[in-house]
Amino acid sequence: MASLSYRAIARPSRQVFAHPRIGARLYSESPVEPQPQPEQEKSEKTDPAELPEKLKEKEEQVADLTSRLRYLQADYINLQRNTAREKEQQRDYAITRFAGDLLEVVDVLNLAVKSVPSSSLTPAAESSPSSTPDPSSSSSPPPSQKSAHDYLVELHHGVDMTHRLLLSNLAKYGVKPFDPTGEKFDPNRHEALYQAPVPGKEPGTVLECQKVGYMIKDRLLRAAQVGVVQDTS
Repeated sequence: MASLSYRAIARPSRQVFAHPRIGARLYSESPVEPQPQPEQEKSEKTDPAELPEKLKEKEEQVADLTSRLRYLQADYINLQRNTAREKEQQRDYAITRFAGDLLEVVDVLNLAVKSVPSSSLTPAAESSPSSTPDPSSSSSPPPSQKSAHDYLVELHHGVDMTHRLLLSNLAKYGVKPFDPTGEKFDPNRHEALYQAPVPGKEPGTVLECQKVGYMIKDRLLRAAQVGVVQDTS
């Protein structure tokens, strides 16, 4: 058998170090320098004779700040009130321009209603009462039996109902007409078209209203066009 050769493996030698003992305390021989304290922590000595003067100065500062705070509170309350009032006015008068445009339609319908005399809406003397239909009744004669007078009555009734309905809808938003006939002339609410001397009438009063005026809430939407009694003295 072949002889086996063993190689000696060199292992590194281990060095054992001594560990310091647990709980050992280290002390420094250098002196500990005291830390400087902040200046605000240093207590300053105050002369007792200056205390009343400083107290008075602080009281004046408190009074000044209190006065400023009250002014700011009052300004804030006024701002809230003004903002609420402006919002309410914007809501109330939002349709001012639209309502002003609708007044022309109201005027045209009013002229159409007044253009037909009331005598034309009543039946003739020789015709029987049954020949004139009642516009408010639901039953009406057949178209073949209607006369020109019947059509006129129905048309007048429809225009009048449209005029009344439009005024009713405008009144829901605070738009209302006013007729100043017989009142004292007010240049803020009336527009004078002419002046005429009228015996027995007080000068400066409204003689005739040719076009009624309109108010929206407490504001003037359109001035009334009137004739005024002239002063002849």
